[in-house]
Amino acid sequence: MNPQKSPISPILPGAWLGMVGGGQLGRMFCFAAQSMGYRVAVLDPDATSPAGAVADRHIRAAYDDQAALTELGRLCAAVSTEFENVPSASIEFLASCTFVSPAASCVAIAQDRVAEKRFIAEAGVPVAPHVVIESPEALEKLDDTLAAVLPGILKTARLGYDGKGQVSVRNAHEVRTAYASLSGVPCVLEKRMPLKYEVSVLIARGCDGKSAVFPLAQNSHVNGILAKTVVPAPNVADALVAQAQDATLTIAAKLGYVGVLCVEFFVLEDGSLIANEMAPRPHNSGHYTVDACATSQFEQQVRAMTGMPLGDTRQHSPSAMLNLLGDIWFDGKKARPPAWTDVAAMPTARLHLYGKEEARPGRKMGHINFTAATLEEARTAARDCARMLHIVLD
Repeated sequence: MNPQKSPISPILPGAWLGMVGGGQLGRMFCFAAQSMGYRVAVLDPDATSPAGAVADRHIRAAYDDQAALTELGRLCAAVSTEFENVPSASIEFLASCTFVSPAASCVAIAQDRVAEKRFIAEAGVPVAPHVVIESPEALEKLDDTLAAVLPGILKTARLGYDGKGQVSVRNAHEVRTAYASLSGVPCVLEKRMPLKYEVSVLIARGCDGKSAVFPLAQNSHVNGILAKTVVPAPNVADALVAQAQDATLTIAAKLGYVGVLCVEFFVLEDGSLIANEMAPRPHNSGHYTVDACATSQFEQQVRAMTGMPLGDTRQHSPSAMLNLLGDIWFDGKKARPPAWTDVAAMPTARLHLYGKEEARPGRKMGHINFTAATLEEARTAARDCARMLHIVLD
């Protein structure tokens, strides 16, 4: 893949930067860009979007509205996206009038599990054994090969995240039933591997091909949604850390990537490493960087898209992060505010709420970073806080 073309010279503070997507990642991007002296325009259809509420300008329009995209592209010296389900065609359209990172070609690969697994494997990074099911007719022809990837997880090829569009299956009959329940859209049936734990690698890559790598993060999920991140990943051999980081750098180089990229990995019981998926943007598992690193993932996104030198990824404090879902706003069926005063009383805790007007079960409402002198102290504080807020971690 050809490297992304870069601005002729660095885009300096005072310029306008664009963000397609108005969620919490866009909101935290706004904070980072504005603190560096940039102005930010957000394109999002929601009048109450978290990013739109803090941006210098909010263009309320659909992501494929060409008039709005043209307005954003003409105003902004560079544009980025905050989630991978922005239509890649919109990103390509923007690239005709301004600098865009990551490029549409990178986002298009991350939007499709089939293309993503193929690309990662072609980069020489192992992925889980899997088969592609593109239609009901194709499924019927796979009877002889299904056994090799069962038991497994059937995943929609597109628009699946946080456990959505995923069904665990044990046999061919369950595969057919699950495939029908997913409306017969193209899917990937991925073999369930003997998982020991999950890790993620977060990097930033500039227009010049230079990269900065953050420490390895270890992640815990509940119902397919990230619940807790611990950094640096405890009890992980240096060789495995290097392998995961090198694999991520290889993927980014092959993509010709510019921006912040996260690749999630499974570490298996035998100690081997396989790539799960990639996110062409800042990631939940990198939220700790705001309070625990010299440069946050959001500042790195600003630096990469403006052609400025990448920042220092040094972690100055061991950290744990708790994801806050809307579930903790409810006691049974009764709504109640969480115990924020008790959280504020914890010396290691830093609360980050996303400004969303309505709490709903499963909705990401915020996160808490815990930074401490030792990793054990940060992990203990996270466990104590989880119990206090009734957050399920296992």
